[in-house]
Amino acid sequence: MLQIGTRGSHLATTQAGHVRDAIIAGGHDAELKIVTTPGDLSQAPVERIGVGVFTSALRDALFTGAVDIAVHSFKDLPTADEPRAHIIVPEREDNREALIARDGMTLADLPEGARVGTSAPRRVSQLRAMRSDLDIRPLRGNIESRMGRVTSGELDAIVLAYAGLARAGRGERATQLFDASVFMPAPAQGALAVECRSDDVVTRVVLDPLMSNVSALQVAAERHVLATLEAGCTAPVAAHAVVDGGQMVLRAGVFALDGSRQLVESATLAIPDVDDLAAREEARGLGRQLAARLLDGGAAELMA
Repeated sequence: MLQIGTRGSHLATTQAGHVRDAIIAGGHDAELKIVTTPGDLSQAPVERIGVGVFTSALRDALFTGAVDIAVHSFKDLPTADEPRAHIIVPEREDNREALIARDGMTLADLPEGARVGTSAPRRVSQLRAMRSDLDIRPLRGNIESRMGRVTSGELDAIVLAYAGLARAGRGERATQLFDASVFMPAPAQGALAVECRSDDVVTRVVLDPLMSNVSALQVAAERHVLATLEAGCTAPVAAHAVVDGGQMVLRAGVFALDGSRQLVESATLAIPDVDDLAAREEARGLGRQLAARLLDGGAAELMA
């Protein structure tokens, strides 16, 4: 019986549950095992405690043998390679940003000075660029508690990743989905990282059929923007890759927190065969190339 390590939140167990179900459909026994992390016990904003407390606890359980598999939101993982881990990327969920607003409103409908909840600097900076009048409030908690602050009237709206809403079966709560070229998502948003130990040959054989090569290419390009910028996952950095018609188009941006300035670059890469492992290294190179252009444009000063 394969033990799948996951945090205990509804979203985390739902995500890990999809992986469990796919493993079982492949003819293998698997079950979830809850791993409690220090972050789960804190009420501080994620930007203060760091998402690393969540991922490191799951990885510790994996590498000590307490679990056989760990499931993460890929955007939360450090960008540095982890040689002890073998990672596969299942098919990615919709990576767009979602607005959940009272009375079915869109961002344009919100009244002047509307209270909008989000703590991610990347979201704060882009919201301020679109609506400088908004009263942006910090946001912490699981999906239900965050949406509850809109239902209760404490906030007029919140911004969440649509992928989490969709996986939790709450996609209908979104009152607006933003085009990824207008409100840019985090690198690897919507993608899962499913890990086993690199020397666990048996589990690797179980996980490898779950790999989506297209999603892996997108994630490789987007995360190498972040890695080259030497920015953490809570930095005001966004990236969005699309693979279609034998090519990848990658857009990336860095934003001033007050919304006053943004740097956005894009580049294209020919990918004749998404199943060619060499394409993944080319995607990483595209991410590095785009990040270098952002740095030349002053990205380091904006992030500082």
